[in-house]
Amino acid sequence: PEFPRCPETPVAAPEPVVPSLVDRYFTRWYKADVKGKPCEDHCILQHSNRICVITLAGSHPVLQSGKTIKSISYQISTNCSRLQNKVSGKFKRGAQFLTELAPLCKIYCSDGEEYTISSCVRGRLMEVNENILHKPSILQEKPSTEGYIAVVLPKFEESKSVTEGLLTQQQYEEVLANRINPTTATA
Repeated sequence: PEFPRCPETPVAAPEPVVPSLVDRYFTRWYKADVKGKPCEDHCILQHSNRICVITLAGSHPVLQSGKTIKSISYQISTNCSRLQNKVSGKFKRGAQFLTELAPLCKIYCSDGEEYTISSCVRGRLMEVNENILHKPSILQEKPSTEGYIAVVLPKFEESKSVTEGLLTQQQYEEVLANRINPTTATA
């Protein structure tokens, strides 16, 4: 017997979600309220080869709408500029050594606000992103790719412990949720 056929209704197949390059090769770690400053959150992208890319977290005040970056400076003090960092050879000779609290750069906004971006991880400074000096807007447009701040290489023996004190994506999302609605914070 012939069965009645259903009318053909094209069903659009859901587009496969392709993870971004960052999501595929990096683990995101977060440091909330860096140096006790509310909402000044940093994101550390840790590659499987242990290199860490320091970026701004999406909730950082610099990335909020209406903010305009006037300038960025890697001149930390009179005697210290991150631009003077010269790395050479297999053992990365000449790299500046950074502690978790070491300042990487200063961001100056047109509203007069000034933000100091810290390393958040111990290690050797491999490079700073000079492109953001010439085009500060990429820091806001593409914070986790072309708008990164710096690349830090933790010591091999510290590469596992370097993320202690940092938050996972889930823990960070909980911090953000508690900022929005502090009464729902779990005790």
